[in-house]
Amino acid sequence: MEYTNLGRTGLSVSRLCLGTMNFGPKTTEPDSFAIMDRALDHGINFFDTANVYGWKLGEGVTEQIIGRWIAQGGGRREKVVLATKVYGKMQEWPNGQGLSARHIIAEAEASLRRLQTDYIDLYQMHHISRSTPWEEIWQAMELLVAQGKVLYVGSSNFAGWHIAQAQESASRRHFLGLVAEQCIYNLMARTVELEVLPAARQYGLGVIPWSPLHGGLLSGAIAKAAAGSAGRSSEGRAAEGLLQHRTAIEAYEKLAASLDADPSNLALAWLLAQDGVTAPIIGPRTIEQLDSTLGTFDVPLDEATLQRLDELFPPVGNGGPGPEAWAW
Repeated sequence: MEYTNLGRTGLSVSRLCLGTMNFGPKTTEPDSFAIMDRALDHGINFFDTANVYGWKLGEGVTEQIIGRWIAQGGGRREKVVLATKVYGKMQEWPNGQGLSARHIIAEAEASLRRLQTDYIDLYQMHHISRSTPWEEIWQAMELLVAQGKVLYVGSSNFAGWHIAQAQESASRRHFLGLVAEQCIYNLMARTVELEVLPAARQYGLGVIPWSPLHGGLLSGAIAKAAAGSAGRSSEGRAAEGLLQHRTAIEAYEKLAASLDADPSNLALAWLLAQDGVTAPIIGPRTIEQLDSTLGTFDVPLDEATLQRLDELFPPVGNGGPGPEAWAW
């Protein structure tokens, strides 16, 4: 396993992050335990979850599963850099969601109980709040950090200007502020290259891409469909995306075959080659899926391959950051 620092911090994290959203809804608790143990065997020390995962209002199902895994001991908590999130609805009452100081602190306490731990390594705002002032947000986060319940703070799904707002406000308070941004980023979703990635690099945030396979479309969707083994890529928006981008995806799968690489691993390797990316989030439903991701580090990526990937899945505008991507 390869490791890197999380943004400008001294914290070392694996270059693949274990996403746990499937734990509970799609992966049983025993299988979830086995996947987390195998992840540690592979040297993956970065686990990501959220209070809303499990999708049963207020229950924090996925966090509870992780908490019971941690409670087995054996150094599990000490080995893991544990990230969770706050923002989503956890109660029907008006203050049961968002980024008010009340909700941030209450949900941090609730996540700690469910996760059966004394501290959260990376506490991420799951979405921007358009109604809460940064002074209130940072006051709450500072309290949690001072109490040792949160070590680092991150964002998720922020625009570039949100990152700038957050960091300038934190700087005025002499607070570390954000150290990571978790955003959708993959070959088929490159909008963040315009503003979010440049902002993250400017302010020293590590970038943690979610949906690195774009709902399974970059995982060999056409080959799986032909074999009758298609999963997420055969459902909903992914199925529509497959119809819309079939020619490019077919060429992509042929390119992966020419490199003797699994299409999923090619997509992950491309992300790891992007400046500022810390660790794509992988969301295996089985141990076999987890094991297969280790081939990511063996995918050969030369300039010709990178150029071909840009041809198949062009960046937004002229490519790169703004304003050059859309202007002179």
